[in-house]
Amino acid sequence: MTEAETVMNHHYWQGTFIGDDEAARRLATLPATVEAALATPLDTETVLAACDALANALRDPGHPVRERLAPHLPGEAESTGELLAELAAFLGRDALTRKLRRELGGTAPQRLVRPDAKETVYEAWAPVGLVAHIAPGNAATVAPLSLIEGLLAGNVNILKTSSADTLLAQHLLAELAAFDPSGALAERVIVLRFSSSRTDWLRLMCAPADAVAVWGGEAAVEGVTAHVPAGCRLVEWGHKISFAYLTRDAWADEATLNALAEDICVFEQQACSSPQVVYLDTEDESELHMFADRLAAALAVQPAPVEDELDPAEYAELTTTEHLARLEEHLGLTRVLAAPDGTWRVMADTRPALSASPLHRSVWVKPLPRKNVIATLRPMRRYLQTAGIAGSRTDIAELSAAVLAAGATRVTPVGAMTSGYVGEPHDGVYALQRYSRRVAVQADARFATTACLDDLVRRPAFPRPAGPLLDKAAVQALNRDVERGDAELYFRSGGSTGTPALSLFSYDDYDAQMHAAARGLLAAGYDPARDRTANLFYCGGMYGGFISFFSILERLGGVQMPMAAGSDHRATAEMIVAYEVDTLFGMPSYLWQLLHEEADLLRSYGGIRKIFYGGEHFTEEQRRTLTETFGIETVRSITYGSTDLGPLGYQCVESGGSIHHLHADLHTLEIVAVDADRPVAPGETGRLVFTTRARRGQHLDRYVIGDLGRLLPGDCPCGNRAPRFELLGRLGEVMRVATYFLNYRRFVAIAEEHLSYSGELQAVLTSGPARECLTLRLETSKARDGDRARETFLAAYPEVRSAVDERLLDFAVEVVDGADLDRTATSGKLRAVVDRRR
Repeated sequence: MTEAETVMNHHYWQGTFIGDDEAARRLATLPATVEAALATPLDTETVLAACDALANALRDPGHPVRERLAPHLPGEAESTGELLAELAAFLGRDALTRKLRRELGGTAPQRLVRPDAKETVYEAWAPVGLVAHIAPGNAATVAPLSLIEGLLAGNVNILKTSSADTLLAQHLLAELAAFDPSGALAERVIVLRFSSSRTDWLRLMCAPADAVAVWGGEAAVEGVTAHVPAGCRLVEWGHKISFAYLTRDAWADEATLNALAEDICVFEQQACSSPQVVYLDTEDESELHMFADRLAAALAVQPAPVEDELDPAEYAELTTTEHLARLEEHLGLTRVLAAPDGTWRVMADTRPALSASPLHRSVWVKPLPRKNVIATLRPMRRYLQTAGIAGSRTDIAELSAAVLAAGATRVTPVGAMTSGYVGEPHDGVYALQRYSRRVAVQADARFATTACLDDLVRRPAFPRPAGPLLDKAAVQALNRDVERGDAELYFRSGGSTGTPALSLFSYDDYDAQMHAAARGLLAAGYDPARDRTANLFYCGGMYGGFISFFSILERLGGVQMPMAAGSDHRATAEMIVAYEVDTLFGMPSYLWQLLHEEADLLRSYGGIRKIFYGGEHFTEEQRRTLTETFGIETVRSITYGSTDLGPLGYQCVESGGSIHHLHADLHTLEIVAVDADRPVAPGETGRLVFTTRARRGQHLDRYVIGDLGRLLPGDCPCGNRAPRFELLGRLGEVMRVATYFLNYRRFVAIAEEHLSYSGELQAVLTSGPARECLTLRLETSKARDGDRARETFLAAYPEVRSAVDERLLDFAVEVVDGADLDRTATSGKLRAVVDRRR
């Protein structure tokens, strides 16, 4: 776009820069435009991804985005660098996810989920619809950031900027939309630049609005209120007054005095949080005047202001206030101390009533005994914002309660009045809640296994992941770059598929994953209102299984007995009976041992109805045994996941075997070929590659987890639209033996089909003097005749027969006690393939 075109086309409308005539035409059809945009919900991840990409571009000095924005940045080069850094800090994924979690409870607040898992009631934060933002003319970042808050809440947004403003907001938001290939953001962004005197346009943009956000003073709010329709939510971000309050010990402290002077000067009091009044906890006028002298001296040594000349209105207000204060000196009410060059002034006033300052390093100093704080300040409660308090720990606690009761919304230390923290409420409210509605759906018993209503309607659609494939070694290398503040929870993998590895999580990420796994458990048929659960996963050694499922049950509100897996099976069985446990969580290998070693007690009890397992698989023959021998009605996967990525998939009541739904709100799944980074044909088997989005401190893109599987076509009979996939073993279970590729899963299938074998099976590879050796180990309680089993495997697996006949392989079947099978030390998981070859 040429410079001339930029001047003419100073409005941005859903992805296009337009001029006045076209903007007027489109404003007339704004209601229909909003309805069309709202027809498709906006995924929060779409907003987060685009904002994060824009933040990274703004941080990069050589990025073309900075070059394109440069002509629209106000101020000098030094201040523009600060402005871009401020924008980048706000737009970063970490900052926005913190904001979403703090204000709306999570990073996907628009999803209808069950706040109480025991009830089929669904709640969500829904967008209000159309938010009209009326931005001020004196803060370059306020306009675009206000609109982005509207996007985070899922709204369509129309923004008015001042006719005196640059086109920063228009072009910044256009760059944001360009980072979203779906076009969903552009559809929800309209930015107009016009004068407030153009009331016809102001009326047209407010008429269909569901919320109007106004930035400015009382006159600005009044000017907009006339155009706000009945029932529309008016969100006022008006001018506020802030003050400092110092106790006797604090005002005598030189460091506190200097910190106060910095608060006054840092933004020339242009921020709402800048102190306009300094209160002293005293009634003594002599103390008031002595402090005013010291404050004046502290202001005198502050760096000179760098602002431009004051406009006539500002200069008039400042000189009028100072002259009136000087006149009142003759009445003994005030005393004015001012810089010779007029760059600062301290006005000591014996009257405690809150007075607005003319700003520009002009501050009132007043007496206010703490006993009078509420009575003095409460009449101005509508205008109070920040109170900077200096005193002892007890003073701060006591005075904080008093000033908050009087109407202040924010308390800080003196010296930090203009600084804030990520996720801080603004003027006593959370912006995202003001731009949202809390909605609910009450459903009947048919929805008992439906954790999220959105899953019945659509599946999340995100851009195809890009970049190189990552293996476990690459992910472990990334762990070294995780910021210490994001590495709050350390888990060590069980090591069953290789060398144990360390995985790092923030607590926010862990919480999001546990909530997702809890929703998956509901889909699998867990009933938190009725089931009584024994958590029998392994615990300790930085292994996370037991802890994770404890957390999942905690979020579901389910009854649990956190027993953990142990070697004393008798004691565990007795506790199951004593506590009337009817649901078991645990590893298949451990549960299998427990049930068979304590079969008499547990069968006579007869109360176990459900098993939810993780980390391994029950074979079909084992499932049949659990049903027919122990009377267990439900045997399902508790989750499919990994220590690195957390929960990846879950079963539903219509899923069996190794079929799972994808946790599509957390991850994207690709199926790529075993030998190359290319997608397989639909329905074909390949490597599972996951990209996780819901992580604060660690971005795991295109992680090759080591499992094989395939995507299943069509929708699931349960109604859930999330993609389904079938696990088909691990890459490590395909053994290169005697020039052949032999599959562990095939041995398991042969044992089930031809031997009716329901126990565990382990393959052991060793190097013999003349050739390699493969030994299959079966449980003695389930298989008696090893020689017969060997002949069965040879007959059913032609490649094994050929390798043996060609004298390339020694093949044997051993029948051993189940306790003698090799297991991982931390998790107790069966090692399917034990490779002892040199």
